[in-house]
Amino acid sequence: MTNEATPITLEGADGIKLAIDRRGDPDRPVVVVLLHGAGQTRHAWHRTAARLTTAGFCTVAVDLRGHGDSDWAPDGDYRRHAFAADIQALRRQLGPLSAVVGASLGGISALLAHDQQPGGIADALVLVDIAPRIEKAGSDRILAFMADRPEGFSSVEEVAEAVAAYNPHRAPPNDLDGLRRNLRLGDDGRYRWHWDPKLINGPKSLISARDPEDIHAAAQRLRVPCLLVRGRHSDLLTEDGAAEFRRAVPHAEYLDIHGAGHMVAGDTNDPFTSAVVNFLAPLARSQRESA
Repeated sequence: MTNEATPITLEGADGIKLAIDRRGDPDRPVVVVLLHGAGQTRHAWHRTAARLTTAGFCTVAVDLRGHGDSDWAPDGDYRRHAFAADIQALRRQLGPLSAVVGASLGGISALLAHDQQPGGIADALVLVDIAPRIEKAGSDRILAFMADRPEGFSSVEEVAEAVAAYNPHRAPPNDLDGLRRNLRLGDDGRYRWHWDPKLINGPKSLISARDPEDIHAAAQRLRVPCLLVRGRHSDLLTEDGAAEFRRAVPHAEYLDIHGAGHMVAGDTNDPFTSAVVNFLAPLARSQRESA
């Protein structure tokens, strides 16, 4: 089995082309879809996807609409239900899914897609640092970082300095190639983040239609196995917010990862990935035995 990523393209809602890295044997019965957070790309899952593939899973890491190499929404629709519709479209093309792992925006979109799809989209969900109630101060800090420097950066090193200032508890990268994959180089020679600016400043932006009650209702209806992962230093999901989610989903397993902030998979990748592998292992064994 190869651990190398195979680039493929699938369609989201309304024909939007979504860029995907697939690892492992696509004919295996255990398929895990990985959905990144706002402002990230599929490359945020590089190490997690490689390790899951080594553990025997087929992984599908997706650039969400408006991010990375996927199409920008022609109508500028980046509301949560548009992302959920894309995930439902992917499910129809990929077939049965063992699990969806979603961080932040990806997790909210997965939860909504699962709730709206008759029979759900997957046999299990891993939701990373999301809940119906998130802290406004943390959300505002993320949006302020995303909106900063619309003029771009003169170098990747300058980008790394901005990231370090935003996320001081996270060790700076030794290799800037990973950071470079999250950037696009403009005709003016400046680097900008690899996402559509309308994601946060358009009339149908992420923040134009927030509905925590909708997310709470979807959580209450969730019946498949679920793992909620929180970064202990997250300023977006507090302990109280996680407790509220667990009351809505009493069967959910919960993990609070020491040393991690909101970007859990990047901050402490090894503990995070180990937790995901351990959570999915019983499901994987069951599906392999019945295949």
